[in-house]
Order: sequence, then C-alpha cells, then structure tokens
Amino acid sequence: MTNNSSQTIVSRRDCLKAGSMGLGSLMVSGFVPGRSDAGLLAPKQPHFTPKAKRVIFLFINGGPSQFESFDYKPDLAARSGKKGIGKGKLLGPLWKFAQHGESGMWVSEAFPHLAKQTDRLCMLNGMQTSSRAHPIAIPMLHTGEFQFVRPSFGSWVLYGLGTENQDLPGFFTVKPTRTFGGPANYGSAFLPSTFQATRLGWDGQAIKSASIRNLTPNHGLTPNAARGTLELAQPMNQRLLGQTEDVRGVIDSLELSERMQQAVPNVLDLGRETKETLDMYGVDAGATDDFGRQCLLARRLVESGVRFVEVSNSGWDHHSGLDKFNTKAEQIDKPIAALLTDLARRGLLEDTLVLWTGEFGRTPDTQVLDGKETIGRDHNAEGYTAWLAGGGVHAGLTHGATDELGYKAVEGVVHLHDLHATMLHLLGLDHTKLVYRYGGRDFRLTNIHGNVIHDIIA
Repeated sequence: MTNNSSQTIVSRRDCLKAGSMGLGSLMVSGFVPGRSDAGLLAPKQPHFTPKAKRVIFLFINGGPSQFESFDYKPDLAARSGKKGIGKGKLLGPLWKFAQHGESGMWVSEAFPHLAKQTDRLCMLNGMQTSSRAHPIAIPMLHTGEFQFVRPSFGSWVLYGLGTENQDLPGFFTVKPTRTFGGPANYGSAFLPSTFQATRLGWDGQAIKSASIRNLTPNHGLTPNAARGTLELAQPMNQRLLGQTEDVRGVIDSLELSERMQQAVPNVLDLGRETKETLDMYGVDAGATDDFGRQCLLARRLVESGVRFVEVSNSGWDHHSGLDKFNTKAEQIDKPIAALLTDLARRGLLEDTLVLWTGEFGRTPDTQVLDGKETIGRDHNAEGYTAWLAGGGVHAGLTHGATDELGYKAVEGVVHLHDLHATMLHLLGLDHTKLVYRYGGRDFRLTNIHGNVIHDIIA
C-alpha cells in the first residue's frame, strides 16, 4: 500500500473516532478477514423449506441436574445411599416426579409451571457432549468447537438466513457470561463482524439496569452532526471497500447502528406490555423478575424480526447446595412457561425454535469435596437432558434415555453436534453446506461431525 493510501486510512479512522462513538460503533469488532457480499443482513433463502424461522436459546449456565428436573430415575431413588461408581454414594432425586399432560412426560415438582407445558416439549434425555469441563463445554455448546475461536451458533444462523428487520441486529445475547469463552461465545470469529451478537447486559447485572452503550450521540455531537460525520466517513469506507472486502462488516454495522437508535428503545420497552402479560412472566414479582424480563424481551425481539436471541441464567453448578435447587428452578420456571404460552397464543411458537439446555448435566453420585461428602453432584457429559419446543419438533415426545442410574446415555443418543445439525435442519439449512472458507479450508458449525435426528422432527 502506498503512503498516500495509508494517510487515507488514518484520516478515515479519525472521522470514525469523532463521529461514530454515538452510533453504536463499539458493536463492531474491527476489520474481519473473510469473504462477504453486499447486503449481509438481507433475508436469504434457506437450502430447503424450513419449519422454523428463528431461535430462542435459553442457556442454563452451570450444568443443571437432570435428576432434579426432567429425567425420572426410580432405580436411583431406590438405591440412594448405596455405593456408586464414583467416590461418593448414590443420591436419589431430591424432588418428586410425576407424569403430566397427554404425553405423560415426567417432570419434577421443582418445575410446576413447566409441567403444564409438557405437550409442547420435545425432551432429549440422551444428550452427550465432548467435555465435562466448563471452559471447554460452554464454548462447544455455543460454537461447536473449543480448540480455537469459531463463530457462534447464532452467527452461523444469521450468516445463513440474514434477518427479517433491517432496523435491528439479527442476533441478540442477553446477560451472557464473562467467563469460559466470554464474548467469543456470541462472536462471529472469522465471519464478518456484521454477524456477531449485540449484547444487552452481563451475567450478574440486573436486566432492569442494562442498556446498549453508545446507542445515542455523545462527545457533544447532535444527532444531525453525528449523521453528517457518518455521511462523510462512509464514502471513504466505500472507496476502501473497492480495494478489500474486509471492511464490509464495518460499513453495515455503522449503518445499522444509526437505524437502531429509534428501533431498539421501542422493542426493549416493557412498559408497552399489558399488566396481564407482565404478571404472566413474573415481572416485578421477586425471584422471577429478572429472568421474566429476559424471556419477555426475547419474545419482543423475535416478534420484531430478530433471528436469534439467547438469554442466560447462571448458578446451576451444584457441587453442593443441591437441596436449594428449587430456588433456582423458581427463577426460571414461570417465565419459561409464560414464554411458551405467549409465543403460542401469538402464532409464533410454530415457527420459533426454543432450546433449553446447560453445557452438560450431573452425575447420580454425591459430590466429594476435600474428602467430605456434600449434597451435590459432579459434572456429567455422558448423559444429560435438554429440550426443544416449537419450530417443527415433535411435541410431547421423550426421546432417548440414560442407563437405570443415569450415568450415561444408552438410547436415542444425541451428541451436541447432532443437536446443532438438527436445529439448522429445522431452519432449512443443510449443516454440511453451510460453510465459510477461511485460512484455505471450509469451516462449518458442526465441523466434520453431526447427524440430523429425524425422529424428533414432526
């Protein structure tokens, strides 16, 4: 590059620094190498007719125990206190189970509201993943791999389908974790930065106080002045685009950030909801308030055309304190049941795919810490539970099973790669064809793995 062109880049950056701070430019990760085309967020045709158009991912951070939630193990209850295969003793379920709905699905008494939704759920009791360590399992859940940074699941969906509302980001993450992958869990990696998530809040921060930074002009700029600066900078970006496609994500994100200034506050305003709806989600009702707000925001976002929304709830790593499991369940039970009901009554559930899962599950043995047995369970990647709802899945189905004590999935095994492949299939995307060439090879969410589980598709 000549000295003249280098000076042009410096002046362009100066303009961006002056004018874009109030236009959401911090959502842009920078110049991302890779191939991109005009209109990156424009709606795209799937590979085949989809059953689902959008995704809500409910991430239950820490590895929730299937034995206290959705995997009924009467043999474990009968043998509680006897020697297991680990250091501790077998620990029977701490909450009673009962069958619910026409499907007769088993749910523990810790989830009384979700128990009424069983005929909408597709329960996956034979889940497996590749690691029982949080720093590996959480990135794998979000990106399909852990060996180096890969695009997140939401980024792949946005890359494959685009978005339905050009005034909003196509991918939102609400209160993500800062650890075990952190921003990489919702980043676009080598995909153009247009496909990364817009973050709202952090884990540990009350959602009521969360906001999207730099959404309105600052540094003394009026809206008109900020727009004028952007109008000056973007032609320079377009000239640079003639030399390299690497800035396409920057151009798209700067334009989107201005359009977001009016659209985002409207969609995030829960004051537009009726009292009946707020009460149904548990907003302003103690334990359910925070996650209820997250679930309601998820519904408002997908209803407004956002393609992929992730909401998170942490604190499920019960190496001890499992006897307080019901207090964690209380935070999410009513809000999630309300989300499913609300989506259904608005005609959105049939083409909205909802995923509930942690990064792995728990063992049937008690946890032994510092030589002492606790009321807790260790990590288990060999057999755990997730569930899907809406979006073309077989409602009321219980698929797969672990062995009689719950150590390992033995029937209807669904590996994490299979789950990703199946969810992409429901969105009309062939996971073997949704590829992006980078570093001399084609990458995909499922790498060289993954099989679509047709038995769970309606």
